[in-house]
Amino acid sequence: MDHDLVQVTTTAPDEATASTIASTLLDAHLAACVQVDGPIRSRYWWDGELDEATEWRCVAKSTAALARRIVDAIVEVHPYDVPEVLVTPVVDAHSPYADWVRDAVSR
Repeated sequence: MDHDLVQVTTTAPDEATASTIASTLLDAHLAACVQVDGPIRSRYWWDGELDEATEWRCVAKSTAALARRIVDAIVEVHPYDVPEVLVTPVVDAHSPYADWVRDAVSR
């Protein structure tokens, strides 16, 4: 099992911001891959009110050792006051893919 891989997920208000987040992580070799999908609809509580927004989701593939740097990099470029940034451990992965992720972020 490959316990050192993580997926880091965030949402962005538009495709351009999602692209900026992806480029920031990839250019710094913090992530091996960033998948961007959208638009998605998000419903959430904000300032005591139920709100809804159209967003784009980014999912970065990386290692646990880089997770804090990824979170910090996302927060630095993100326009939201409180961006969603979730780090999820990968409990298992196809070994060649896991090796590729590790190699891509170790440059």
